[in-house]
Amino acid sequence: MDTRIANDGLDALRAEMSLAEIMRLIERTARWVDPETFGLLPTWYPEHRRRGLFYKANWSEPQLNRNRETGVVVHKHEGNLYANKTLTHALGLRSDDRPNWSCCHIWGIDDAKYASTNVIVQDARYYSCVANMVLLPTPLKAFTDVMPTVKAMLRTCAFYTYGWRCGHDAVPMVDLKAPGYNDAYPASWPNDYRRDLPPGIVPLNSAISCDAARRLNRIRHDLENAGPFYPRDQVRTVAEYWKINL
Repeated sequence: MDTRIANDGLDALRAEMSLAEIMRLIERTARWVDPETFGLLPTWYPEHRRRGLFYKANWSEPQLNRNRETGVVVHKHEGNLYANKTLTHALGLRSDDRPNWSCCHIWGIDDAKYASTNVIVQDARYYSCVANMVLLPTPLKAFTDVMPTVKAMLRTCAFYTYGWRCGHDAVPMVDLKAPGYNDAYPASWPNDYRRDLPPGIVPLNSAISCDAARRLNRIRHDLENAGPFYPRDQVRTVAEYWKINL
C-alpha cells in the first residue's frame, strides 16, 4: 500500500471509492420529507435563520452567553437548531429518534473551507424550508460539505421531487445542468424523464400533520402575542413568499 499523503485527501478517497459508489450510499440511506408535507407547510420557523439572534421570555429579553474563561458576554446566535427541529418533525421523528443522523441543507454556498458567508441559509425563506433539507447519516454529510458534485445531484433530486428551486440571488444558474445525466446520478432518483420519488421518502401522516398545524398556530399566536423582539416583518415576508395563510 502507498502510505504517502496525497496533496488532496479527496484524491486519496477517489482512488478507493468512485463517485457512483458514494452516491449509492447516499441514495440508500437519505431520508426525504414527503412533497405533500412540503405543500402543507413549506417552512416551519420563519422567525429564525442562521446567525439570527436568540431571545428568551417569549422574545422579550436577549439570550446571552458568557465565556467561562474570558467572562465576555455575547448575544447568542442561531446555528442549526431550528433547521434540525424542522426536519425532525417534518419526518415524524423526535430528537431522540435520530442518533448519528445530520440535517443537510441542499441549497447553500458551496465552500469546502467554510470561509464564505452562507447567505442562503441566513435567509429566513430558506433556512427552515423542508425542500431545502435532507437527513443523512452523519459521516455521509461530509461528502455534501466538500464535494460540489454530490451537492449538485442532491439539488437535482430535490428540484424534481418538490418542484422547487431556491430563488436566492446567490444560487448560480449552473446548479441544475448535467447532474441528472451524470453516470453517478442514482437511477432511482427523479430527473426530467423519470418522475418517481426517491427512496427514503417519509410519507405524510397524521402525526406530521398535527405537528405542522401546531407550528402554524404558534406562528399566528406569536405574531399577535410575542414580545417586542419577535421579527414580525420577517415572518410576514416569509409567509408571503411561500403563500402561507397567516
